[in-house]
Amino acid sequence: MVVISKKTIQERIKNGEISFDPPLDIFQLHNHAVDLRLGFQFAIPKVWQLTEKGREELNTDYHQDKDVEAFEKIDLKPGQFFDLLPHEYILATTLEKVSIPNDLMGILYPRSSTNRRGLSVDLTGIIDSGYEGYLTIPIRNNTQSQKVRLYPGERICQIVFEELSEAVPDGRQSRYHDKGPLQLWKKDKNDETELILSGDIEKLKKDFPLQEE
Repeated sequence: MVVISKKTIQERIKNGEISFDPPLDIFQLHNHAVDLRLGFQFAIPKVWQLTEKGREELNTDYHQDKDVEAFEKIDLKPGQFFDLLPHEYILATTLEKVSIPNDLMGILYPRSSTNRRGLSVDLTGIIDSGYEGYLTIPIRNNTQSQKVRLYPGERICQIVFEELSEAVPDGRQSRYHDKGPLQLWKKDKNDETELILSGDIEKLKKDFPLQEE
């Protein structure tokens, strides 16, 4: 695969093949990457929940809990900031809604300046070809005793675009496609989950072989 450069990114944006909403500014486009800005929505993991029995420690099983609310969502207003405490882990959203054509994929990387502040922005994996929506950013404060102040609108991570050997047909889109900002964990397909929970991986492989195209 080939990483596309600044000139190609600009051409793709001009042709409407790649889009950012709100549009990019002069600080965001680099020779082979695009900086993305921090959005206004954050999610903080909960450690307890109130049940019929009382205050219980939150012990989540994402494969079985149907209505688990493991995160508290926070919406900031313009001018507000978010203090990330030492060793605290949160999820945040990008300011930009991104649209990627079917012949490209994206990879999200941390900015080096973000890492130097003591923050980890996890490499969140592949952004599927054909994806349209906001991107969720896992952020951790790795310092021992310093809070790190985050401001919505600051540049927090980078997206790199890679060309595919062939365009992916329409319809093969992420489960998070165009679902709004700050999408949290979603279950895998029921058939797969049931077999995983039963421990019958052999049946999973037998019943769902890879199909030739």
